[in-house]
Amino acid sequence: MEEKRVTWAELYFDLVFVFAVTQVSGLLHHRHGWGELARAAVVFVPVYWCWVGTTVQANIRDVDNPRDRLGIFTVGLGGLFMALAVPGVDGARGVLFGAAYWGARLVLLGLIATGRGRVRRVWFGPYGVGALISGPLLLAGGLLDAQLMGGWARTAVWSVAALCDLSAPVLFRRLLAKVSYHPAHLPERFGLFLLIALGESIVGIGAPVAATHLGAAELVSVATAFVISCELWWLYFNYAADAMRHSLETAESQRDVIRRVFSYGHFVLIAGVIAVAVGFGETVAKPDDALAAGPLGLLYGGCALYLLAFSYTRWMMFRMVSPTRLVAAAAVLVLLPLMVRLPALGALVALAGVLGVLNLVEYHRVGRARRLDEAAIA
Repeated sequence: MEEKRVTWAELYFDLVFVFAVTQVSGLLHHRHGWGELARAAVVFVPVYWCWVGTTVQANIRDVDNPRDRLGIFTVGLGGLFMALAVPGVDGARGVLFGAAYWGARLVLLGLIATGRGRVRRVWFGPYGVGALISGPLLLAGGLLDAQLMGGWARTAVWSVAALCDLSAPVLFRRLLAKVSYHPAHLPERFGLFLLIALGESIVGIGAPVAATHLGAAELVSVATAFVISCELWWLYFNYAADAMRHSLETAESQRDVIRRVFSYGHFVLIAGVIAVAVGFGETVAKPDDALAAGPLGLLYGGCALYLLAFSYTRWMMFRMVSPTRLVAAAAVLVLLPLMVRLPALGALVALAGVLGVLNLVEYHRVGRARRLDEAAIA
């Protein structure tokens, strides 16, 4: 199979989701309770799933043509409407959010259903669920009175819609096994979405500081947060990205790797980075202030979630644990309650230190394994 490359239309489509991720992270600024976290997750699922649906259909079809480009851009418009609705998603804009998602899913269903051969039958699977079940449920939730049950009625309906979307690849796994996938394209696409989330961490670092006094403490805080962002990038792109591509290329069941590692695993990875980005936004501009539990939980909890997600993906790919990342996640969680009374800069330095040690340990472990392999071949 000829290697499939990401098209310019897909990259342009991603720009919509740069804005969408910013809007979703905005839901957590200044509101850090468990209820707000749950609502942000429920809102993020359809945003993410809209992107996943477009990415998969671009993988199994040739989309570098005017018809499919227009289809991708139309889905992008739906994503833009969803992003615009996010700040008021608990109120009147809930209708716009649900209608935009349903419209995007109908477009994706049309693109898939008009395909050729086995691809055409995929519409009975998750694309049909999105267009015929979760999309209408999101619109129905948006039409509910925003004050009904304190707003939880809408969240409950949207949670059911999210579960329908997330469970569809499992329910239709046999059907999806009949589809041929391009193994080089999907790792690149999901890596690009993770870059979008990491870009949000840069916004979280810079935006709050840009309009404030820039003293030495603030500059050190910015530099430390940027180091953390770089360390998160290194953990994925220096080792994990190649392993994920290798797993997809060599797997007996590509369908299972796509579902477990990419669709589900990357949802957790990206959610962790978004939480860290929000934590930066609440931390960097006030390096001398002690952190409240909410921002500290987002910063450290998001980092721990990111590290734990790697252990999940490694087990799903190779049935192997990732001891270094499990230990680092445990260290982050142990440090979390100890950081409550420290200045924000101290919390940033401690987190950067844990991630720095983890990267150094993994660098030496990989280097030693490579030397042993070379010696065995020689």
